[in-house]
Amino acid sequence: MPREKIKKVLVANRGEIALRVIRTVKELGLEAVAVYEKPDRESLFIRFADEAILIGDGPRKDYLDIDRIIWAARVSGAGAIHPGYGFLAENADFSEACEKAGIIFIGPPPEVIRNLGDKVVARKIMEKAGLPFIPGTGDLAGGNEGISEALAFGEKYGYPLMLKASAGGGGRGIRKVENKNQLINELPYARNEALSAFNDGRIYAEKCIIAPRHVEVQILADQHGNVSHLGTRDCSIQRRHQKLLEIAPADLPQDVLESMCSAAVKAARQSGYVNAGTVEFLVEPHTNNFWFMEMNTRLQVEHTVTEVLTGIDIVREQIEIAAGGNLDISSVRFHLLGKAIQVRINAENPKSNFMPEGGKLVEVYQSPGGPGIRLDGIVYQGYRVPTEYDSLLVKMTVRGYNWEQTVQRLKRALKDFLIVGPQTTIPFYLAICDEPDFKKGLFDTSYIETHQQIFQYPESAREVAKLAKLIAEIHAKKINPYAY
Repeated sequence: MPREKIKKVLVANRGEIALRVIRTVKELGLEAVAVYEKPDRESLFIRFADEAILIGDGPRKDYLDIDRIIWAARVSGAGAIHPGYGFLAENADFSEACEKAGIIFIGPPPEVIRNLGDKVVARKIMEKAGLPFIPGTGDLAGGNEGISEALAFGEKYGYPLMLKASAGGGGRGIRKVENKNQLINELPYARNEALSAFNDGRIYAEKCIIAPRHVEVQILADQHGNVSHLGTRDCSIQRRHQKLLEIAPADLPQDVLESMCSAAVKAARQSGYVNAGTVEFLVEPHTNNFWFMEMNTRLQVEHTVTEVLTGIDIVREQIEIAAGGNLDISSVRFHLLGKAIQVRINAENPKSNFMPEGGKLVEVYQSPGGPGIRLDGIVYQGYRVPTEYDSLLVKMTVRGYNWEQTVQRLKRALKDFLIVGPQTTIPFYLAICDEPDFKKGLFDTSYIETHQQIFQYPESAREVAKLAKLIAEIHAKKINPYAY
């Protein structure tokens, strides 16, 4: 297949990931087109694009409007669309609409997204590939028949079980049940929750693995049958099944890592995968046995930890693959020396169940620097935290030559970070850096629930922040407002 020439790329997303993609598009010498809703009209990502197109009043609905995005691509003359993550990134209808419009979708083909987005179909594909997977049912029937099926499964494999939306993702549509009475009560709620979240009421039951580790493998695959992996990431530290802190590579025995990466490559081949994707596994901490969980058909939020270790720009590879290029990733091109950690610095109050701080103004913003520090964000001094969208301010990725140095570097960088206005997750991460189990590299998916002491961090740093705010005022106004 001859390589197609892409001259202009439309980024069908917003915020941090839109800016991240725009930067690589411009590095490739291509033009970058941003789309935006009215609440985003002052956002940083628009300023970096070569062209910006208003797609509606929002919020959120226009970023999810396939027809509007295709229209914007046609108006701008963009020959390709990068979906980022979230919104339409894993929407098979969007990939198909791009195909029909003669626009290159920088992601997998629609049939691959459909197959892997359906958890039951995905399990069947992975079974053919010979991957180990957690015992689970198919789609449960409706009404009492479905309850009987689930009860029979619970009787055979024991409790607890997980009820999951067949079309689910992002940690949504998941319920844990501890016994048969709870199963009977929760199943109708789980079905309604799936219908509400995904417009699809199908659910299935799965054996619950107690306190596993959540480890994933980054995959790249081109249109010519070449498939490579870029190593592993440990995403075990989560809240409400959503990742907070990610580490690369996972701390597992070498033979386990090799088996897991080999399984991920088989998964990509069996599914006919093209472009960047992630194969996710659950790992039993005591035996290091692992099971296939799901495959995400998009760029991951945590891709930066892999990039800083490998030196490979995954977004660049995505664009090259979509243009028909040959994947040329070998062990010679990258090596996984050291450790990398990414933290998501959100405008949230961890002590109040991570309540978002939407509407608050960032009065002072001072970011850290130095060796081994990468920042991906859209925040700046004067930035107002949106109420309409997610509360992510900036992702910080640090790299060191081993675990101890990387944790020390993360702690130093967090201390150097200063954001005044909204409360953020910075002091929460600082508390994690000092927690003994984390310092030893001992954590699993129950870490947040079993280490509640990390929420008892002091608030003394707020006084330092007030001082920084005063200094910023003095510099801005050329006068000390309190000198009288």
